[in-house]
Amino acid sequence: MRPLNDNVVVRRLEAAEKTVGGLFIPSTAQEKTQEGEVIAVGSGRILENGVTKPLDLKVGDKVLFEKHSGHDVKINGEEFLFLREYNILCVV
Repeated sequence: MRPLNDNVVVRRLEAAEKTVGGLFIPSTAQEKTQEGEVIAVGSGRILENGVTKPLDLKVGDKVLFEKHSGHDVKINGEEFLFLREYNILCVV
């Protein structure tokens, strides 16, 4: 899988099943995590002058991303999140 331009493919990391106090959170009450691992990156953003600016991310980076961003896609039974580079807040 190879995303185009400034798109990034992320696999969400598993949400915590237990609170800091030791209480278990049922799977129906868990929120989707905003942390993931970069699986693939595009070639970069094309600037107005036609030059391609490479992305600051690389495969394997752990990242935090905006809560309601990207597109969830299921491929061969596995869920991925397609994001634009500007939706990623930081590398952890």
